[in-house]
Amino acid sequence: MLIKVLGPGCAKCKEVEKVINVVVQESGSSAKVEKVTDFKEMMALGVMSTPAVIIDGTIMCTGRIPSKLEVMEWIH
Repeated sequence: MLIKVLGPGCAKCKEVEKVINVVVQESGSSAKVEKVTDFKEMMALGVMSTPAVIIDGTIMCTGRIPSKLEVMEWIH
């Protein structure tokens, strides 16, 4: 599983990355977490609002910080 966290590095983007990493670690998932900061790549992925989370090519959320429970549901 590949989880992409998209955002330029603002506080909300960093919080999303933190939530994702905590859930991946706590769940024992072998998911790989990748940070995407390049705006051209974000647009190519179909994201116009950050922070955003993409799991295996599917946009899971944009423009907000997902809850730990939400992320847990996504990766299971």
